[in-house]
Amino acid sequence: MTALHIQPYIAEMPSPGKPLINVGTIGHTDHGKTTLTAAITAKFGTTCMADDQTDNTLKEIAHVEYETKARRYRHIDWADQAEYTKNMLSGAAQMDGVILVVSAEDGLMPQTREQILVARQAGVSYILAFINKCDMVDDTDQLELVELEVRDLLNSHGFQGDNMPIIKDSARQALEGGLDESDLGERAIVHLVEALDAYIPVSVPAVDRPFLMPVEDVFSVAGRGTIVTGRVERGMIRVGDDVEIVGFGAVVRTTCKGVEIFRKSLDQGRVGETVGVLLRAIRPEDVIRGHVLAKPAQIRMCTDFTAHMYVLRKEEGGRHTPFFNHYQAQFLIRMTEMTGSIMLPEGMVMIVPGDSPSITVKLIAPTAMEEGLRFTIRESGRTVASGVITSILE
Repeated sequence: MTALHIQPYIAEMPSPGKPLINVGTIGHTDHGKTTLTAAITAKFGTTCMADDQTDNTLKEIAHVEYETKARRYRHIDWADQAEYTKNMLSGAAQMDGVILVVSAEDGLMPQTREQILVARQAGVSYILAFINKCDMVDDTDQLELVELEVRDLLNSHGFQGDNMPIIKDSARQALEGGLDESDLGERAIVHLVEALDAYIPVSVPAVDRPFLMPVEDVFSVAGRGTIVTGRVERGMIRVGDDVEIVGFGAVVRTTCKGVEIFRKSLDQGRVGETVGVLLRAIRPEDVIRGHVLAKPAQIRMCTDFTAHMYVLRKEEGGRHTPFFNHYQAQFLIRMTEMTGSIMLPEGMVMIVPGDSPSITVKLIAPTAMEEGLRFTIRESGRTVASGVITSILE
């Protein structure tokens, strides 16, 4: 395929100043995720695909980038269901939105439903739908039925199914440059990317969110007081700010007396920076690794929560054997290591490596946490599972 003409809608040169949006394609096997990714890249990417492209080559696509006048996009094509589940639940992939690809011939499939559930539990808020292979279906009633089923499914999982954009197209025809005279083909790919621009909002910068920093270490400096160190997870902290030390069943209020980065005193520390925070009237024994330093009244402690997790297979360094109800596990939540008990869903006898179940967890002590927070489960010094908190239980 020769390079496609890039319309004026597309920016001519990449611009690092534009907001970066992370998206991905999900959907049942062979519904056209990778073909759609290739079609988007051919139209909007910095390079186009070659004439001798084969299906085997298409399957190798994993990460692509493209750009509009308003934004840059980093796009992951999830070809493997297990990798999608593992990366979404572990937090390795952070998605601002996803494109659900559904075949007009087949409609919704069990794998489609599972992927929607994982997206919801991983904190994805925005989904667009791409009904593919429309050139293979002559019955307009069939297309309308698939659209209705997609909207109903997304509504049932808490997404805005009634209001989300749905694009109907043939990704294969778009990739091959066919059907120019219709709304299918390349024209629909432009509509899809325009919908991405319009529907998925730019995320609130982490620096503008309420301050939070997991405590990694604690020092006592003679003549100055107690300093806690850690990497600022979100927001910023300034000298004079009131903060709370949260965790292990206690909340202690204090004030930031100073901020240091690489032994240099500064007025503030921002998200992503590793800082030392000097705390007023706090003894070294009042704070330990695993506490959270946060803006007052922004985070709470609890012992019970629900979660969706992925259990690593033996080949991934995980367990060789299943575990059962009330399995005692060591949870790593931010910097906190805490023992907890796992309760399986009703009717489930055991969890085997490779499973991705919903579970309920009870920790042995109250810990600072929030919905959407990732955790790992460790056993004998190795990670055996990872997950995301879906709800906090009182």
